[in-house]
Amino acid sequence: MLPPSVLIVEDEQAIADTLIYALKTENFDVIHVGTAQEGLDHFQGEEPSIAVLDIGLPDFTGFDLCRKIREFSNVPILFLTARDSEIDHVLGLELGADDYVTKPFSPRTVVARIRAILRRGGDGPPTTALLSNKPRIAPAPLLHHDEDTMSISCIGSQLDLTAHEYKLLAILLSQPGRVFTREQLLEQAWEDPGSAMDRTIDAHIKSLRAKLREHSKTAADTIQTRRGLGYTLVL
Repeated sequence: MLPPSVLIVEDEQAIADTLIYALKTENFDVIHVGTAQEGLDHFQGEEPSIAVLDIGLPDFTGFDLCRKIREFSNVPILFLTARDSEIDHVLGLELGADDYVTKPFSPRTVVARIRAILRRGGDGPPTTALLSNKPRIAPAPLLHHDEDTMSISCIGSQLDLTAHEYKLLAILLSQPGRVFTREQLLEQAWEDPGSAMDRTIDAHIKSLRAKLREHSKTAADTIQTRRGLGYTLVL
C-alpha cells in the first residue's frame, strides 16, 4: 500500500523544509513546489492525497489556487498562512478548505491535522504513529465542560479550542437538544455581534466539528444542523 502523498505549495524554503522533514518522518510521500501555478500544474499529472497551500504565494494567492482546484477536484486542502484574521479563516473554509493553520506553527500540529483530515476521508498512512492517534476508549463522558478552567474535554482529552469555538460549544452544551439560531449564537459568543456574519458561525462550527472528529466521530456528529433554523447539540 502506497503512503499518502502531500503536495506542499509554499514559497518559503525554510518552512517547506521543516514540513517536509516532519511529514517524511511519519512516512508520507511529499511533493514541494514554490508557486501556485506549479501547484496547479502538478494536478494535471498526479492528484495528491492532500494539498497544503500557503496563501501568500508569489504569483497568485492560495485562495485563488483553491478556487481553481475546486473546479475539478475534491482533494482535501489545508491552508497554511501568516494571516490570522477571522475573515480570512471564514473565506478559506467557504472556498472548500478542510482546515486552516496559522504561522508560526508546530510541524507536529500540521502533521496531526493532515492525519485527521485523511482519516475523515478513509485514507491515511498505515503507521504505528497514526494508529496511536485513534480515539481512545476511556471511562470518560463524551463531552465534559469544566466551567472553572473554561475548558471542554472529549472522552477525557482536553480540546484545543479557540475562544469562539469554546464559547459556541459551551453554549450548545448548556442546553442539549435546544436549537440555537445563528443570531442567538452570535449574541452570546461574540462581544460585538454586529462585527460578525452568520457565515462566521457556520465556519466556526465546521472547524469545531473537525476538532471533535479528531477525538471521536460520535462527538462531531452530536452538533447537528437544523436547516433554516440553526444548530443543536444532541447527546
